[in-house]
Amino acid sequence: MKFSVFQVSRKGGRLKNEDRMGYCYTRESALFVLADGMGGHPEGEVAAQLALQAVSALFQREARPVLADVRHFLSAAIGAAHQQIMRYAGRKAMLDTPRTTIVVAVLQQGCATWAHCGDSRLYAVRGERLLVRTRDHSHAERPRPGVSPQTVNRNLLQTCLGSPVPPVFDLSDALPLQQGDRLMLCSDGLWGVIEDALLVRTLGGARPVADAAPELVEMALRRGGPQSDNVTLIALEWETPDAPGSEPGVSTDSIGPDVFASSIQAGLPGEADYDELDEAAIERSIAEINEAIRRSAARKT
Repeated sequence: MKFSVFQVSRKGGRLKNEDRMGYCYTRESALFVLADGMGGHPEGEVAAQLALQAVSALFQREARPVLADVRHFLSAAIGAAHQQIMRYAGRKAMLDTPRTTIVVAVLQQGCATWAHCGDSRLYAVRGERLLVRTRDHSHAERPRPGVSPQTVNRNLLQTCLGSPVPPVFDLSDALPLQQGDRLMLCSDGLWGVIEDALLVRTLGGARPVADAAPELVEMALRRGGPQSDNVTLIALEWETPDAPGSEPGVSTDSIGPDVFASSIQAGLPGEADYDELDEAAIERSIAEINEAIRRSAARKT
């Protein structure tokens, strides 16, 4: 398995950056995660960090070196992330809970599969053609009957992680990848100021993803101006051959079956003593995966 990847997060005009992103991989599976902590609620950056840690911890436990069932893993991972945020809020006796959006993608066996909750997006581009763009859980993209999307605040979300109401999320089918396909996970600080056509044209052009991705971020910051939102993305290109003079991509073929590599850091902002995840929650999520796989296998026999 081989891919080129570029990730960047900029604070923009905000007082702090509440976005978090990262990726990790084994020899035969790779995970990409982006979370956008929600303003208007306390400690959005903590919610985003907890979500990344929970998802990556579950991936490390289950990808040995592949996930037995990617869709069930994604469902359990989002559930585990939500549980970790709620546990954190309960532990601190918070009157309002930290909240975050999330988008998670897994590359395995030549396919991409993803899940998302809220308005952090995934784009899949082939050449300069948009294959897929996730649909936000917002009142702008999913308006109530009789309500015009133009009259609704696009920032008003219908679901997220950390809310007292269990999160609702969308789960994709597996998308077979072709040489040169590009995927991008991004926060609304990017897509909110760059129209899809320009975003796809920039991401899907002939330049390396390591050139196209930072151009998108700089474009978003310029368009957002002094009040720009946090701008965060992870962009990757599948099976990229090494071009002369370019940096080599990530190749997992030479690593051992038990090796796990990650760019996701443990620990929470301002809480050096809180770097352990709730093992019970992780175990429950793993049990859910195994039970779902068992039921699925039973139906096929």
